[in-house]
Amino acid sequence: MAAQAGGDQKPFHIVSPILESLPLSKAAGTKVFMKLDNVQPAGSFKIRGIGHRCQEEPGDVGGVKPCLTPVSTGGNAGLAAAYAAKKLGVPITVVIPSTSGPIPKLKLEELGAKVEVYGKVLDDANSRAQELVKTEGWINIHPFDDPLVWQGHTSLVQELKDSLETKPDAIVLAVGGGGLLAGVVAGLHQVGWQDVPIIAAETQGAHSFHEALEASQLITLPEITSVARSLGAKTVAARALECAKECQVISQVVEDREAVGAVEQFLDDERMLVEPACGATLAVLYTGRLQRLQREGRLQTPLASVVVVVCGGSNIDMHQLRALKSQLGME
Repeated sequence: MAAQAGGDQKPFHIVSPILESLPLSKAAGTKVFMKLDNVQPAGSFKIRGIGHRCQEEPGDVGGVKPCLTPVSTGGNAGLAAAYAAKKLGVPITVVIPSTSGPIPKLKLEELGAKVEVYGKVLDDANSRAQELVKTEGWINIHPFDDPLVWQGHTSLVQELKDSLETKPDAIVLAVGGGGLLAGVVAGLHQVGWQDVPIIAAETQGAHSFHEALEASQLITLPEITSVARSLGAKTVAARALECAKECQVISQVVEDREAVGAVEQFLDDERMLVEPACGATLAVLYTGRLQRLQREGRLQTPLASVVVVVCGGSNIDMHQLRALKSQLGME
């Protein structure tokens, strides 16, 4: 069963469209379905888990909930929490690192959130949020390392089960801190699809999950060097590593240039602008990695269909896309 909101509350996320993509299917050599979570309220899949977490928060104080203080490296978690707080009518402070850039800060403020910029990466912002929890007595909503967040993300898989005629032969998704991965694995077990392989995409320089898989233990990257800031967790949740023992999880690391190139190609193909974190998943399809995994025997041949989770596009505009291309020497 998909995650439901607490009590009789309606979930904050929508049932997002799932559409076949002819350009992606041509590139991947198999039928590709897009799960379009970029059209969710606040612009990403994050509203599934964080919305659920906010609705399930048990602590009311005088009938009004304390401030929710989430941490976000790329802004998506903060935007989801700010949207949820606005719906709930409670105040919220969002702590983001300086590398998040101006777009998330502006969008957070438009949703009525108080924004504090602290440090350079998620880990810095998380430390500040924990400090605020202790000194102010606020509730902390972690962007990815929380069982209630994972539970909320399971709804994505239930929607796939309800929409597709048959189960896919693989699901392609991005891994930052591992919250989406944890939710999808739980969801696959719930619907009896635990044999569906998951292709977990990251960019080089934000590949903490790949490093953890290689070492069979959590690894902390010294710094985040990728332009895909939404994947910028130096250490993934411990649950992400456990997921690889419960389902077939295939790690794929793409270069920043490939991710940004995929963003531009996807804009041409599907008329949707997504951020580089999502570009990492699309690059797996555009660059022939799916076929390579088949040749290596890591995926079955032929594949009847795959699902790609189009995870979000909140934190990019055309100006930023051009800047990223210039930064990476692509223009």
